Amino acid sequence: MGQSYSTAAVLSRRESNHSHIYKAKSTALISAMQDEESSDCLIIDGEPDYINDLPDECLAFIFQSLSSGDRKRCSLVCHRWLRIEGQSRHRLSLNAQSDLLPMIPALFSRFDAVTKLALKCDRRSASIGDEALQAISFRCRNLTRFKLRSCRDVTDAGVAAFAKNCKGLKKLSCGSCTFGAKGMNAILDNCASLEELSVKRLRGITDGAAAEPIGPGLAASSLKTICLKELYNGQCFGPLIIGSKNLRTLKLFRCSGDWDKLLQVIADRVTCMMEIHLERLQVSDVGLSAISNCLDLEILHLVKTPECTNLGLVSVAERCKLLRKLHIDGWKANRIGDDGLIAVAKNCPNLQELVLIGVNPTKSSLEMLASNCQNLERLALCGSDTVGDAEISCIAAKCIALKKLCIKSCPVSNLGMEALASGCPNLIKVKVKKCRGVTGEIADWLRASRESLAVNLDSGETEQPDASASDGGAQENVVEFPPVPTQISVPAIASSSAGRSTSFKSRLGLLSGRSLVACTLRRWSNGNSSSRN
Repeated sequence: MGQSYSTAAVLSRRESNHSHIYKAKSTALISAMQDEESSDCLIIDGEPDYINDLPDECLAFIFQSLSSGDRKRCSLVCHRWLRIEGQSRHRLSLNAQSDLLPMIPALFSRFDAVTKLALKCDRRSASIGDEALQAISFRCRNLTRFKLRSCRDVTDAGVAAFAKNCKGLKKLSCGSCTFGAKGMNAILDNCASLEELSVKRLRGITDGAAAEPIGPGLAASSLKTICLKELYNGQCFGPLIIGSKNLRTLKLFRCSGDWDKLLQVIADRVTCMMEIHLERLQVSDVGLSAISNCLDLEILHLVKTPECTNLGLVSVAERCKLLRKLHIDGWKANRIGDDGLIAVAKNCPNLQELVLIGVNPTKSSLEMLASNCQNLERLALCGSDTVGDAEISCIAAKCIALKKLCIKSCPVSNLGMEALASGCPNLIKVKVKKCRGVTGEIADWLRASRESLAVNLDSGETEQPDASASDGGAQENVVEFPPVPTQISVPAIASSSAGRSTSFKSRLGLLSGRSLVACTLRRWSNGNSSSRN
């Protein structure tokens, strides 16, 4: 879409469906009947346009498969398409500046089926306040997902009013806002179906002993995921975490305070957790030993927690035998190494993904991991001083199930890479970064030796050496996550007919052989092929 066309004339359109097809009256590329009572059907290049015969439901389904920009352009075609596009849009992202308030009635009259809403404001601009948030909540009572970013003029009162109107909320994400514990508790008390909660840089939480506890509330029984980021007093969420008996995922990123004692209480009360992320957190082996009470634990991320040692990892490995994914960023503290990894190898046979950053494993632990963890498919070794040619040769010989391998900033040479030509029979992708001993010649040789193997070599001279898993470093190289749907941003007010002097094809972008339906089918086809791969 978006391609231009030669001269075309569209004289009139209607919002209803008609099966009668009219013939063109002139040689123009696009012509339409001038009679106001005539059909909405168009003649394109002498051929009838059958899109107008599609029911509203089918056209809405097609719109949902298009990109944000294409949907906007489709909404400009005619009144019918404008109406259907608005009614079929379930996801909406708005610039939440203060001048949004007078536009709310018009916006949500058109987009009256929104269930996923994002309100984001530039940090340098004045944001919407309580009145706007309450007005939105009146018109979006069916919201299931809500994201609030940098709306600093929203207070506890506004959030409380929102919570009373949007009780069906299942996912809430808020960041860089200034409301506090009262607003958060209002959400938890009213939204009994809340399943996911993500809070980042919430400014309104009182410091110290005066901090009002958050939770548990009615939402505690339904919450499955809690993510706390960059909170100065994040431990006031302790009652919520402890009361969430069905919690499956807990993520704590850069939250100040000593978390050992709280983790002991959490792990004692909430034993069904399957995924735990701890990043730049003051936690030691005491906290890790507490986590070992979560016998169903499958995913563990320890990122830059220098007080955690082999001892804590051993306790987790010996009790959490279902572990599938383990990410460790040791920050080159050398407190986690062979002893902890050998315990993982002995006790966690289901391990599928292992990411080691700033950790120094040797051949002894890697060999045991390769021998005992027969399901290991994804392996990343980054910033390790001990991973050399012998270790890579060991991996090549022993890791039968390995599919993806990432090596970064390790003393590996071409000699070690040669072993991958005949080893790891299921290997499909190798990524090598900032390994000075590995040259382009060996990468070409590997590609020629194994045509099915994708080899990505990057010297990375200008790249920053830090490869924190949380910042999308080595983790991205090992695990390919599905693309996150982009938030759809729409104009504040529906477009008027004043800008419709351009041709029908110019706005809709209908090139020869590239109709709306064909474009949609191509997207579906690509999506299916991607999922199969």
